[in-house]
Amino acid sequence: MVTSVSNPKIKNVIKCIKQSKERKRQGVFIVEGVRMFSEIPASLHVESFATEEFYNRHEALFKDIQYEIVSNNVMNAISLTKTPQGVVSLVKRLDYSLDKVCSGDANADKDAPLIIALENIQDPGNLGTILRTAEGAGVDGIIMSSDTVDIYNPKVVRSTMGSIFRVPFCYVENLTETISELSDKGYETYSAHLQGVSFYDFDYTKPTIFCMGNEGNGLTEELSKETHHKILIPMKGRVESLNVATATTVLVYEVMRQRNANI
Repeated sequence: MVTSVSNPKIKNVIKCIKQSKERKRQGVFIVEGVRMFSEIPASLHVESFATEEFYNRHEALFKDIQYEIVSNNVMNAISLTKTPQGVVSLVKRLDYSLDKVCSGDANADKDAPLIIALENIQDPGNLGTILRTAEGAGVDGIIMSSDTVDIYNPKVVRSTMGSIFRVPFCYVENLTETISELSDKGYETYSAHLQGVSFYDFDYTKPTIFCMGNEGNGLTEELSKETHHKILIPMKGRVESLNVATATTVLVYEVMRQRNANI
């Protein structure tokens, strides 16, 4: 049992938790909790650290993986939550090309991929929720601008509830240029915009990209002008707009409704 935070492996985990550059250098990210631990693909698992109590309750999950049993005080030191669940893992990063994200391989309808494009999203909870929603609504992939929050931020990873393992994603240097190129390839592109028209007025059965912007400022005008259509979600009362994760949910589930006659 590892009982000291001075142990080299524990010091490395703590370093990876605190420093995104170190996570990137090692090509890993942090996963915590029994649900996400149980969903780690074997090919991505690096090493797990668990308390003796957790190991005894979930011994079957540790078959054929590398792990260390740690004391409770060590678990408290490497846990990101106030009440540790008893397991923290190092996991290899996923690597998707833009072509893979847009391929439509994630779902049955390869002829009409559904993509979410995110520009400068900053809140980890929003990005994690969007990823989880994307899986639930059958989104094929997520494209992010380079200034969007790190998808491997532990808070993002935790809020995906495992969807990070199943929804293809990538970052691009110039999102506006990427959207322009995809438009030329036959995608209908939509920007969430306060000066748009009701999103209910469109047919989303074709290849579709929704562009969603920064929590405070929305999309840049440069990207908005590059899309085919500006759309908005009709609001009642004095509400001007929805949280970006909530708005994304509304849009992608309308696509699901249109594409699935039995829903």
